[in-house]
Amino acid sequence: MLYIVSLYYILCDWSGVSVAMSYIDRRFPGCSFFRRLLHVYRLFVSQGRQLIDRFAIISDEEMFNIQVYGYEQFLSLVQDSRQGVVLLTAHIGNWQVALMALKKLGITVYALMRPEDNLEVLNYLHIGHEQENIKIISSEQHLGGVVEIVNVLKGGHVVSIMGDRSYGFNTLEVSFLGEKAWFPYGAFTIAAATGCPVVVLLSAKVSPSHFIIDLSNVLYLRYEEGRKNKRQQLQQWVQQFVTLLDTYVILYPYQCFLFHNVWREETKNKVG
Repeated sequence: MLYIVSLYYILCDWSGVSVAMSYIDRRFPGCSFFRRLLHVYRLFVSQGRQLIDRFAIISDEEMFNIQVYGYEQFLSLVQDSRQGVVLLTAHIGNWQVALMALKKLGITVYALMRPEDNLEVLNYLHIGHEQENIKIISSEQHLGGVVEIVNVLKGGHVVSIMGDRSYGFNTLEVSFLGEKAWFPYGAFTIAAATGCPVVVLLSAKVSPSHFIIDLSNVLYLRYEEGRKNKRQQLQQWVQQFVTLLDTYVILYPYQCFLFHNVWREETKNKVG
């Protein structure tokens, strides 16, 4: 059924196809229109599988083999850091399954998001419920939830922030897939101000029942004394993150679910 549903979206949802094309055009340059359309179709099928997996892991947690790289280092940071940890995620791979894996390991994560996003999915996965390990910080609060984020980090907790959605934060120009793109720098500003480490979370589905979660990339952000241009330093840090994404989409081209045009400067101050 997934193949039929994906074909329906290819034929009937041209707005969705158009947004996906902004990524496909850069990941697979030089392709004909029909070949690019085939790439979009494969991307839609991959997204459908990931959506099914979100619910499958709730029904049977043993259904998947989830391999975590860098977990011991991450656990040490969570236990030892009095400043908390920023967990930097993106719409790449199945970040929801990755958060569920952390939940299974007993780590509480505060996720910055709009509460109304995918409300049915959030309720089904029990994300944001008081008794659960995954809680929500609303990006629609005053200052985009920054005050609550800082308070949670000061309590030594983990805060998950999307590194490819602005949520009210401004963006900086970096290079992604060989072209100028604009990514938000709010998470880096918060980390540098609070002194907490940034752990980049990447996940990939490598077989029908096998996921890889990578927590091995850790950034320690400190403004250099004597340098007045903090924006330039922020740009370097954002580029480090985007370079990791660049490497990821080369390996897993059909697990990039940005579905908004980060290559358009007009999107830089909009809420994702």
